[in-house]
Amino acid sequence: MQPFIADRSAPSLAQKAPLGLVWLRRDLRLHDNAALHAALQHCQNVALVFVFDRDILDPLLRRGLRADRRVEFILAAVAEIDAGMRARGAALIVRHASAREAIPALAAELGAQAVFCGRDDEPEARARDAAVERALQRDGRALQTVKEHMIFERDEVLTAQGKPYSVFTPYRTAWQARYAAQPQPPLDSELTSDRLEALPAALRRPLPTLSDLGFAPSTLRALKLPLGASGAAAVVDDFSRRIDDYDQARDFPARKGPSDLSVHLRFGTASVRELVAMAWARQQAGSAGARAWLSELVWRDFYFQILHHHPHVVNAAFKPVYDRIVWRNDPEQFAAWCAGRTGYPLVDAAMRQINQTGYMHNRLRMVVASFLTKDLGIDWRWGAQYFADLLNDFDLAANNGGWQWAASSGCDAQPYFRIFNPVAQSEKFDANGDFIRRYVPELAQLASKDIHAPWKASADALRAAGVQLGQSYPAPMVRHDLARAETLERYAVVKSAA
Repeated sequence: MQPFIADRSAPSLAQKAPLGLVWLRRDLRLHDNAALHAALQHCQNVALVFVFDRDILDPLLRRGLRADRRVEFILAAVAEIDAGMRARGAALIVRHASAREAIPALAAELGAQAVFCGRDDEPEARARDAAVERALQRDGRALQTVKEHMIFERDEVLTAQGKPYSVFTPYRTAWQARYAAQPQPPLDSELTSDRLEALPAALRRPLPTLSDLGFAPSTLRALKLPLGASGAAAVVDDFSRRIDDYDQARDFPARKGPSDLSVHLRFGTASVRELVAMAWARQQAGSAGARAWLSELVWRDFYFQILHHHPHVVNAAFKPVYDRIVWRNDPEQFAAWCAGRTGYPLVDAAMRQINQTGYMHNRLRMVVASFLTKDLGIDWRWGAQYFADLLNDFDLAANNGGWQWAASSGCDAQPYFRIFNPVAQSEKFDANGDFIRRYVPELAQLASKDIHAPWKASADALRAAGVQLGQSYPAPMVRHDLARAETLERYAVVKSAA
């Protein structure tokens, strides 16, 4: 077999390879799909596959995450794609195996000349893809990776000196200048029946069930989270009517301010190209809300390129000096933080939100991360792993970047002497206590002036609200002012030794 070489120009039909295999990963949709677009450009026919990768799923099961909402979310998105394929007379090929082995084997079984997929810069994903590429090459086949879940990747936005940015604001300026000169419009990946490879019956199997994958039903359905590309489209439609207020509404956890698109961006049920195009157009029309939201999308690209250029950040501080911090790392305090039993109502409400729903409001992610690292003195890696286990929208680059920002160890991070006051944050962003009452019902009867710091309320007010500090609700586990002073000393020692 002659090795497949994809040229950048669209070849004629006679020049096209007979068959390309599209490996879906972080792009769980058929429209505006970069890998599918590339395969249609360079191959006469295509087949599509999704792998429930045991190298990813089995560790979740070993950690006891059997009712993982993300697996159920993915399965729903895959089922929608499969239904779309079957409506075209074909089917989505689904495997439950190690992708390192399954993809080369399937390409050989089908006789595909090339496998197409979106690039993924997470270190483990890069190692997997390198292994797949080597196996394909040994068989005379090719792995063709394309940019998919970001607008500008890797080296596309660099400083004037040709170096990657480590500060966000100049990166955003350069990013926007490049986008103005080089927009990234949605791609045509329309899939018609005549371009789909006819599959043998053995490859047109029913989809696996959660049980087949080793997982149990989660709370996903009860949360009524819109699923699949059709669900993502409904969320986009809803947010398009709210985007102009985003800059004002996004910081208040009791309001419907965020886009609710983070999980859809994470798994590619929504297209980042479409979303950026929408935000860019609204920004150009003068929308402050769109400008603020577009900045959040640029942060995604920023953290992706940080991970690409500095993969050490996965397990170490971006700024090595902060790896010298001597953390307190009290296991009992960490367990209380995880359970939402710290005695600080806003922190506890946020932690209970992630425990119950797999989601946490963006401002609250900063509040709880600051509390863990700077009030409790617990290593940011402990919190990052807890989020990795529970967040529906967990993304290594953004999660790592956010935690290192809060811990002041990352690029363009919060200065170490800026420490969120959990009571002040509560009073400012949940003034009436509506969010706290939703997730900390034992405090629901407290007046708004008392709910942010129950330990300051009068004995009569606590009694009337049915609150017994230390029993029905914990007393605060630390004094913020003392914890703050200890943190400043901890960081100052490290800085002075640098």
